[in-house]
Amino acid sequence: MHYTGTIWRPPYEADSLLLEVTAGCTHHKCKFCTLYSDLLFKFRMSPMEDIEGDLLEAQVLRTNPYSKMLTRLQGKEKPEPIHRVFLTGANPFVLKTEKLLEIASLIHKYFPSVKSIGCFARITDSIKKTDDELIRLRQAGYTGLTIGVETGDDDALAFMRKGYTSKDILTQCKRLEQASIEYGFFYLTSISGKGHGEIGAKLSAEIFNQLHPFLIGPNMLTVYPESDLYQEIQNGNWQEESELEKYRELRTLVENLNISTYFAAMGASNAFQLRGHLPEDKPKLLETFDKIISEVSEEDLRNYRKNLPHL
Repeated sequence: MHYTGTIWRPPYEADSLLLEVTAGCTHHKCKFCTLYSDLLFKFRMSPMEDIEGDLLEAQVLRTNPYSKMLTRLQGKEKPEPIHRVFLTGANPFVLKTEKLLEIASLIHKYFPSVKSIGCFARITDSIKKTDDELIRLRQAGYTGLTIGVETGDDDALAFMRKGYTSKDILTQCKRLEQASIEYGFFYLTSISGKGHGEIGAKLSAEIFNQLHPFLIGPNMLTVYPESDLYQEIQNGNWQEESELEKYRELRTLVENLNISTYFAAMGASNAFQLRGHLPEDKPKLLETFDKIISEVSEEDLRNYRKNLPHL
């Protein structure tokens, strides 16, 4: 299998076949991001022969004698069929529709059992795709996109060079919904900066409440020295929230969300793994936040962040 650099995937894609179709990020300008700093290039698409070769290799690996023996040792008659493929890279959904359809056709050729195809996506990836193209992509299996919207705070989006506005989030996500393409959000706690977190949370909830993400997954901002944001902090242009302030921000976000969605702080950047269905689990989540804020020390939370080697 061809894999380039560190491979990132959402926690809930653990059972998906990871297929490299792109590497890197087309935007690559967000001040806080270091996820693709190990690459010597900004973005590239994999050759179609590599993509097909990886699908063939995955198919063979699931049908060879060793795989069959391992399956029997696990008490199963045959390997579980692959139902989902996750395309790796920061935003494979940016590829032209015909290329994405060609990739989908190859996936279904080698794995007829596949029911859906997911990937990371940027809000801007769908702008150049027509409504008809989005429908065709959904028909080909593309759904369950993971979008790092980060926030609905326009000031924070602009400062961090995200390359879109809260209005773009609304426009493009409503287009995805019209095409029946499901999507989830990654929210970046502390992106609004010290003293502005709860404001950013309220602005984000205002945007999210107009949409239907299947998930809102918060990650806590962790500033690494190689990021542009680290230099902004050194220059006195931006201040990070305290760790307890981050939890107050998250509490405000949950308190103001009025939609049906799954709230899941699952990534390593979160010292506490918090999950719950909204709105039914809102009281329990708020109670947990209150307990963390009142009982956990800033020092312990800061030590966790300092000892986090990477996300």
